[in-house]
Amino acid sequence: MTTVLTQVLIPVAVASVAAVLLLGLINMMRGGNPWRSQYLMQMRVLLQFIAIVIVMLAIWMMVGQK
Repeated sequence: MTTVLTQVLIPVAVASVAAVLLLGLINMMRGGNPWRSQYLMQMRVLLQFIAIVIVMLAIWMMVGQK
């Protein structure tokens, strides 16, 4: 289970945060819809929370294996 977290879920979580961040920056630089920027910011915060939970779960599981 730890290898699934560290090799699959963590990179997917980090990549999704980076993708939403880039979409928000692109929207802001183009002068896009402010509501879309707000939505992307909220999604980024949610994805960051999920990524932190996954990382903490992986650390907890690695410590438990020792």
